[in-house]
Amino acid sequence: MFARLLTLPIWLAVLALGIAACGREPPSPPAPKASPAPPLAAKAEPKPDPAKEAPAKKTATAKATFAGGCFWCTEEAMDMVPGVISTTSGYMGGHVKNPTYEQVSTARTGHTEVLQVVYDPKKVSYERLLEQFWVNHDPTVKDRQFCDVGSQYRPSIFWHDEEQKRLAEASKARWDKAKPFKQPIVTPIVKAGDFWPAEDYHQDYYLKNPVRYKFYVTGCGRYARLDELWGKLRK
Repeated sequence: MFARLLTLPIWLAVLALGIAACGREPPSPPAPKASPAPPLAAKAEPKPDPAKEAPAKKTATAKATFAGGCFWCTEEAMDMVPGVISTTSGYMGGHVKNPTYEQVSTARTGHTEVLQVVYDPKKVSYERLLEQFWVNHDPTVKDRQFCDVGSQYRPSIFWHDEEQKRLAEASKARWDKAKPFKQPIVTPIVKAGDFWPAEDYHQDYYLKNPVRYKFYVTGCGRYARLDELWGKLRK
């Protein structure tokens, strides 16, 4: 990681060092609370309209879980897919209940950083999510992704039912034949376990901290390595 940073301009290297590992960025201090506004006069409640009281139909959703290294980056990639309803960064695959980032980052809890995706299967297929996952991580390495090293960054596909398992294995077999690089694909396909959401400051990090996020992905060499591996398939 440090060798890579030495090739950057000094000002960029200094900034990148502070956030070179995913999750190292501490939460920003809360903004001071504004003085409460005076209460407004109560308004008369409108009479209910029976025609508008019919319950809305709930959209059937499905769940998928992927580990592609830093969950900030996996979240950015999956949020781009139409049909994805929500994404949550978190931890899976370990033996400690409700772990903190500090615990997971020691690589002693057995967890890896994951992204749990809730999607509308009528708008996007699980196969499409698998395609997005493959071209947004490095499947040629274990226990690391880019500059982030340790079992907490190991890539995995976590399946939630037998159909997901079948589709994931078929997808991996296809890419093994069609991959544009020589190294073997070593990303495992494993059964999903307990999912523990990460701390609030990790959620939507790339949206809430765009400048710091850009310094992280640049300093970590993520996009450069993905382009080297997948080329035009990422476009």
